[in-house]
Amino acid sequence: MELPLIPHLFLTLMFLTGLCSPFNLDVHHPRLFPGPSEAEFGYSVLQHVGGGQRWVLVGAPWDGPSGDRRGDVYHCPVEGSHNAPCAKGHLGDYRLGNSSHPVVNMHLGMSLLETDGDGGFMACAPLWSRACGSSVFSSGICAHVDASFQPQGSLAPTAQRCPTYMDVVIVLDGSNSIYPWSEVQTFLQRLVGRLFIDPEQVQVGLIQYGESPVHEWSLGDFQTKEEVVRAARNLSRREGRETRTSQAVMVACTEGFSQFHGGRPEAARLLVVVTDGESHDGEELPAALKVCEAGRVTRYGIAVLGHYLRRQRDPSSFLREIRAIASDPDERFFFNVTDEAALTDIVDALGDRIFGLEGSHEENESSFGLEMSQIGFSTHRLKDGILFGMVGAYDWAGSVLLWLEEGYRLFPPRTALEDEFPSALQNHAAYLGYSVSSMLLRGGQRLFLSGAPRFRHRGKVIAFQLKKDGAMKVAQSLQGEQRIAAISMPQALSYFGRSVDGRLDLDGDDLIDVAVGAQGAAVLLSSQPIVHLAPSLAVTPPAISVVQRDCIRRGQKAACLSAALCFQVTSRTSGHWDHRFYIQFTALLDEWTAGARAAFDGSGQRLSPKRFQLNVGNVTCEQLYFYVLDTSDYLRPVALTVTFALDNTTKPGPVLDEGSPTSIQKLVPFSKDCGPDNECVTDLVLQANMDIRGSRKDPFVVQGGQQKVLVSATLENKKENAYNTSLSLSFSRNLHLASFTPQKDRPMKVECTAPSPHARLCNIGHPVFQTGAKVTFLLEFEFSCSSLLSQAFVKLTATSNSLERNGTLQDNTAQTSAYIQYEPHLLFSSESSLHRYEVHPYGTLPVGPGPEFKTTLRVQNLGCYVVSGLIISAFLPAVAHGGNYFLSLSQVIFNNASCTVQNLTEPPGPPVHPEELQHTSKLNRSNTQCQVVRCHLGRLAKGTEVSVGLLRLVHNEFFQRAKFKSLTVVSTFELGTEENSVLLLTEASRWSESLLEVIQTRPVLISLWILTGSVLGGLLLLACLVFCLWKLGFFDRKKIPKEEKREEKLEQ
Repeated sequence: MELPLIPHLFLTLMFLTGLCSPFNLDVHHPRLFPGPSEAEFGYSVLQHVGGGQRWVLVGAPWDGPSGDRRGDVYHCPVEGSHNAPCAKGHLGDYRLGNSSHPVVNMHLGMSLLETDGDGGFMACAPLWSRACGSSVFSSGICAHVDASFQPQGSLAPTAQRCPTYMDVVIVLDGSNSIYPWSEVQTFLQRLVGRLFIDPEQVQVGLIQYGESPVHEWSLGDFQTKEEVVRAARNLSRREGRETRTSQAVMVACTEGFSQFHGGRPEAARLLVVVTDGESHDGEELPAALKVCEAGRVTRYGIAVLGHYLRRQRDPSSFLREIRAIASDPDERFFFNVTDEAALTDIVDALGDRIFGLEGSHEENESSFGLEMSQIGFSTHRLKDGILFGMVGAYDWAGSVLLWLEEGYRLFPPRTALEDEFPSALQNHAAYLGYSVSSMLLRGGQRLFLSGAPRFRHRGKVIAFQLKKDGAMKVAQSLQGEQRIAAISMPQALSYFGRSVDGRLDLDGDDLIDVAVGAQGAAVLLSSQPIVHLAPSLAVTPPAISVVQRDCIRRGQKAACLSAALCFQVTSRTSGHWDHRFYIQFTALLDEWTAGARAAFDGSGQRLSPKRFQLNVGNVTCEQLYFYVLDTSDYLRPVALTVTFALDNTTKPGPVLDEGSPTSIQKLVPFSKDCGPDNECVTDLVLQANMDIRGSRKDPFVVQGGQQKVLVSATLENKKENAYNTSLSLSFSRNLHLASFTPQKDRPMKVECTAPSPHARLCNIGHPVFQTGAKVTFLLEFEFSCSSLLSQAFVKLTATSNSLERNGTLQDNTAQTSAYIQYEPHLLFSSESSLHRYEVHPYGTLPVGPGPEFKTTLRVQNLGCYVVSGLIISAFLPAVAHGGNYFLSLSQVIFNNASCTVQNLTEPPGPPVHPEELQHTSKLNRSNTQCQVVRCHLGRLAKGTEVSVGLLRLVHNEFFQRAKFKSLTVVSTFELGTEENSVLLLTEASRWSESLLEVIQTRPVLISLWILTGSVLGGLLLLACLVFCLWKLGFFDRKKIPKEEKREEKLEQ
């Protein structure tokens, strides 16, 4: 797997020896070394001195044809002609490491490292890989290159033996009983076909036995899988009447794995025994197995039961013997098949179990995480060794490896990185080791540094220590970046900064230079000297007089001043360079102030750029002359700002130190008119009065026409000038400020801001409230319609920047208030669906209460106040003497209210008796018991209303029994407020009545004779009317002409 081409200037510039930051590099005159961009020329660079010459070594890790990017290193001469080409080193043509196969796509030159004293260097190929089974492991390798650019050995500290590095010896029964032989050959061909046969992976030897064992081929005889398969296909059976398995196992364990027969001491040893019968030398088997155990041979036993099944013999003892040969446990190392043809059925399972051993089962488990370490992706030279970055280690979380010169290596285990790189992010690919470096602390303590640019997609740098046991102690996590933009280069470059080296002086000026790699190019940047400027400004006189004007400018009196601009120059750069250089500066007066209070002589508010020469170690000064015309804004000082920069337009020169300023500012104050001590002591006195009065017992009533309240406030200064005087105003939430007007003959400037809805902050007579000044303010407030409070208050506080003694501070605050109540504009009304009721006689209505009617109580808010806490009390006459109901409440209908029905009330006197109704004209709460309904109304906004419906029944039988002609039932309704309410209701809005007139009618008797006479008279009158009509011919019918003609024809 190849890593992305991420430019890795990431960590190198942070800890580059001799260069703290890149501000002193000459980006206008770079030395460019072009190369093939398709080979990623410029991926790495190295400043190198070897063979008496200075070079810039440039890595091109993608050099080579497509499909075999072996990489290479170019050496570019610094001395001599600037057009001299870079020479290719052809290092990719050499075979690195001890691999028996040529390595492709190893990308040599991804990192370059200087070696000490011998004029050589080290070039690394992080993607140098080797095949292990079906996998390819990129452990990486670095090549030592001498001063003549010839490889002299290699270093691969994370290279490991393949997990498939094992010697396999097959012990095959070739006696007469095993049949057919072709099935055995097929089994062998398929088994070896699954193995990765190679001198660096699996070697296979075969011993066939019957009466005596024979080495058919030894471990080192065949180098490829094809050769072993061909030998298995041509293998012929030795035959024999006996099966001497114990002897064959002994020969395999003593001879088969020996170096004489091609065995490798470090390889894992596997023995596969295939037989179809019990051995004739079984008593020798324990001794043979003991030899195998001593030789660390892992054994597989395969029992073929074909011979036993064909002869119907019991194979129990045979199976026990094969289980004894096989290593423990049996379920992993023991197989049995029914016949020779079934051998091919276990090939896959046997192959899987063989590779399940992984060959290197005795290695430290943590070493498996280094198989894809890609050593050499980044390198850093130390006095006693090399620090390598391993970006692919531990599932691409990354790690580092310290290789010491005595061949000892240190690397942290996976658990040591748990705190900084949690295992929960192991698939995140942080790429720790993308860049590595080190730093030496005071006291000789050394810290290693490594970057992980993809940690949490933001990057991380850790500073740590490595102990001899591999334990890692992280001292600090670092962040930061320093960069030189590619756009600053005269040539168009891409991937500028993918590699960097800054250790040597290559142009002979005693200053360290920097080589930077880009896509298809390498750039050499020369360092520039660093100077530090310490500017100073001294103004004469030090303050601007408000009163005195000492010169004439633009035809007006002005205050004239001068400023001495001086520069003290120092440098921390030694070497041979010209200590004289030029700077260019410009000056500005009141940069952020609108309008020009001040100007330079012969110029305006801005001074034209000027150029003058400085010298390292000297102080150079320049005089600036300016004047001030407008002194009215004398609280804000005049700002004199000078900006400057080095002028290297004519020739290359030094650069400013990173901490050196590029501007200086001087604030020139105005002198105060406060006596010789220049300290103003003031005494502000504040008074306030409200035009309404109201106490807790006798509050002021806010009526509909009274919507405003006036507050008069007076501020007076009884001592010296008060600068930046301000008046802080706060008032209760039931007030709105309508206007704030100063009352004075001479207008005074007042500017107010609103920090909150019920507060104001006003500047009074800015910038100065002079001695003896007095001003009265008229504050007009409006009462709020939404916030009703029991008190209205206004508080004022006066402050200034001048000094005021504690003894006079108490009169700087004034507060006025009044207790108030509100008179809302409410309309309280009642409406009934029944105003007149006639008592029905017996038999005309069903038994029970009479008709039901509804009384609606309505409260309308016609004012602006939002009112709440209203209570409606309904007194409904209902019960006469003896508990006789004449009206009763059946239901209460309400919305935006909560209603309750209370107990019957008792009248002042005894309730009226039904027989006394003829002497009573009214039924009300004074002579009857009343049903009482109390309703607490909800919030009532402006222009809204709330209603309550009372359904009542008329008890007709009560009025039938009573003797009266007419009476009126009076229901009384009262609108009230809750206790301690801020509302005050008028009498006209509190009461309402509903009247029901009850009338009792008497029946009129009619005589029978009168009724009979009336009927007979009516019939006689009807008969006379019919007779008259008959006489007049009303009932005769005229015939039409057509009918007369028809009758005449019939008669004829």
